[in-house]
Amino acid sequence: MAQTIVNSKSNKATTNWKVWLGVVPFFLFALLFLFLPSLRLVTASFTAPDGSFTLDNIRQLFTVPVIVNAYKLSIQISAVTAIGGGIFGFLLAYSVTVGGLPKSLRSVLITFSGVASNFAGVPLAFAFVATLGRQGFITHILRDYFGMDVYAAGFNLYSFAGLSLVYMYFQFPLMVLIMAPALDGLKREWREAAENLGASTTQYWLRVAMPVLLPSILGAMILLFGNAFGAYATAYALTGGRIGIVTIQIGAQIRGDVLYNPGLGYAMAIGMVVIMAISLAGYSWLQAKTERWLK
Repeated sequence: MAQTIVNSKSNKATTNWKVWLGVVPFFLFALLFLFLPSLRLVTASFTAPDGSFTLDNIRQLFTVPVIVNAYKLSIQISAVTAIGGGIFGFLLAYSVTVGGLPKSLRSVLITFSGVASNFAGVPLAFAFVATLGRQGFITHILRDYFGMDVYAAGFNLYSFAGLSLVYMYFQFPLMVLIMAPALDGLKREWREAAENLGASTTQYWLRVAMPVLLPSILGAMILLFGNAFGAYATAYALTGGRIGIVTIQIGAQIRGDVLYNPGLGYAMAIGMVVIMAISLAGYSWLQAKTERWLK
């Protein structure tokens, strides 16, 4: 009997060792590409150009107008595209899940969303320049065939509005991918119970479905905010750095010829990490509330 217990414990220990062995690559990857770079950010943020310790880099995050405005601009673009992409994406997800559109359209939209949500950077910027730039395809069609000169009317692809429009291209597909499972999680019994109690479709959505989905919607918008806040290549390729969002300012400080101050760039990156951490914490909290209802 005792020998059996010992053998059982030995087998269990061997099994546990093998299970932990499977996650070693993950922990190694996290150590090399997450924890060590984060530690480098922290230490470099308190380093002056001459290598000495300084708090001036952190102080400049709150006192230098260019840096403060860079954070404000990034937050504004992220908020606008998160709200716009969230609303548009939710409506699309609703249409193909519970809205009555043909089921065959769902697979097409989900496939497109999966591709479009990862289509960013230089290719996306070039696609919009070729489509809506001053000599773009759509711009020529509107001007030559409909007499509409969108640039004469005030539109500018290389402005805040233009960059927000470009960001929307990968924001709303991400919202579709997040909200489609949440909408599928609405139980049919809830609607049947509401209808049996005399509720209309509008009342069901306002008093039953939307309160359940609201944490998921807000959490998804927070995720969209973080997605736009960390974007760099798309904005730089589209505007050439003329719009001073925080990621472009970080690149200018770390690699620039005029604004070269790596310590300040790392400090600005720490500020981004703090904002992203707050966003992810809010997203996790809201997702936990959603999962409690949709189990």
